Amino acid sequence: MGYKGIGGILTAFRDLVDEFGEGTKIVFVGSVGVCTPLAELLAYAVRNKGFEMIYIPNADVKHARRMKLVEGIGYRVTDDRADPMNPDVILILGGLAMPKYPTTAEDVLKMIKEIGTDAMVLGLSFMGSFEKMGWRKVIPFDHVIDGVIDPVTVE
Repeated sequence: MGYKGIGGILTAFRDLVDEFGEGTKIVFVGSVGVCTPLAELLAYAVRNKGFEMIYIPNADVKHARRMKLVEGIGYRVTDDRADPMNPDVILILGGLAMPKYPTTAEDVLKMIKEIGTDAMVLGLSFMGSFEKMGWRKVIPFDHVIDGVIDPVTVE
């Protein structure tokens, strides 16, 4: 598909979850720090849909946190614990696949089986990281959004 830039990533995500209605539970799973702002940006892109949104850092279910819209700021991960069980959508963020993080594809697959195997499983990565790290062979993604951030220039 012909999506471009950050706006294209957000549009692709909106298109993939467009079939879901109010009350849909979306669980974002990502690495601490690196993926959190991206999950918040994606949540903001669908802020008018009435979705329940949850963030799980490092695929560790016991640390699941509620996300909420803060007027004038955007979506934020809160300190409030959340119940990630039986989501409609699980979105795996590619920062987890970076070699410097301890989470493995097998850890993520175990988490998916724990919280809900009926969910649509989406992936969002950059520069083919899921493919390069072998995650696409392990995780049953329904769709993967992959962006390119190259070149990066500083002037």
